[in-house]
Amino acid sequence: MNIALIAHDKKKELMVDFCIAYSGILKKHKLCATGTTGSLIMEATGLEVDKFLSGAQGGDQQIGARIAYNEIDLVLFFRDPLTPQTYEPSVSSLFKLCDVHNIPLATNVATAEVLIHGLERGDLDWRDIVNPKK
Repeated sequence: MNIALIAHDKKKELMVDFCIAYSGILKKHKLCATGTTGSLIMEATGLEVDKFLSGAQGGDQQIGARIAYNEIDLVLFFRDPLTPQTYEPSVSSLFKLCDVHNIPLATNVATAEVLIHGLERGDLDWRDIVNPKK
């Protein structure tokens, strides 16, 4: 599965901790992330992560394009709902793309844990049937 990892500034440490905790599962999948988040994850875990631009520079839009082309199967986006983001409209577009293309999306650690355990159990294997990769 192709997993996108995104975190607002105040949630980056939480994303890194999540990736450390679940590195055994994540290492079995192809990971991509926005720039800074990806660098922090790679540094802390040794996981291979394809990095895009930072979110503020359009990295979340790059991930959105991958969603539209069926190249992302799961999105973990640890967002900070209490801090205004200057690029909030692009974040809403990302959520909309996940809904339109039936991509599981977690916006907090509790939901991410449910999805990561489901991924390990094979609960998301339907993605390979409904949206086969070429």
